[in-house]
Amino acid sequence: MTILSVTRSSRRFSSDFKMRKINFTKMVASGNDFVVIEGIQGVKGSKYQRLAREMCDRKFGAGADGLLVLSKLRSGDVRMRIFNADGSEAEMCGNGARCASLFIGKKSSRLMTLAGPIEARVNKGNVRIRLTDPHSLKTDLPIKLGTRSLRVNFINTGVPHTVIFVNGLEKIGVDGLGRQIRFHKKFAPKGTNVNFIEVIDSSSIKIRTYERGIEGETLACGTGSSASALIFVLKSGASGPIKVHTKSGEVLKVYFKRMGNRFSDVWLEGKASIVYKGEYYV
Repeated sequence: MTILSVTRSSRRFSSDFKMRKINFTKMVASGNDFVVIEGIQGVKGSKYQRLAREMCDRKFGAGADGLLVLSKLRSGDVRMRIFNADGSEAEMCGNGARCASLFIGKKSSRLMTLAGPIEARVNKGNVRIRLTDPHSLKTDLPIKLGTRSLRVNFINTGVPHTVIFVNGLEKIGVDGLGRQIRFHKKFAPKGTNVNFIEVIDSSSIKIRTYERGIEGETLACGTGSSASALIFVLKSGASGPIKVHTKSGEVLKVYFKRMGNRFSDVWLEGKASIVYKGEYYV
């Protein structure tokens, strides 16, 4: 599928026109679902934020974790803007990037995001993306939640992620505990995504993630899976690739190069698919 230029009028999303049709594609990667649209000429960020809230609503919209807006650049690359279900704009989304890469319809492509350029390789329904190099690593960071003290790990894999090792992953109250950490003053003002992980073996982990902007647990998180895999490697000395078992049941693979406490050439691999296409009326 190729991205076509869009020449629709730049009228506002308001009552100055009765109804506007937006063609969209519903996509999913490892349980993360997205509404994908082509950029609309004349439409700016604030209107996309409103559109994301409407289209991602699971009762009154198409229903999704986020809205992906794709625009073809003169260079041949594609700009990807990511709007969470609450309308906030994210710097990067791993599973979203994998969906966008499949949508573009090329075996190789490059996405331009707020976090930087993302390379992509597509082999049928299997999509592999190269993330921007991780940064801002902090291990064993002490935080207090009321009377409770925790030590957590932090790394930015395009967006900020906190990683916590647990036993009994299925019993963790991800929404409650995740929300407290997500809004903790140590991660202000932008906040953090929160990943709870449990070790399976020397090259595999299980993960549950509270996602910022969705404000709840999701079935998978690409940048969170990558962040968790890298923290696991730092703590265990494991070598790659690392298999990450998500809540959706799908297994993502994370590849990387390590130099001490620094990582580069980080690739995330997993399946992505088109669910359906439709028309949305604003």
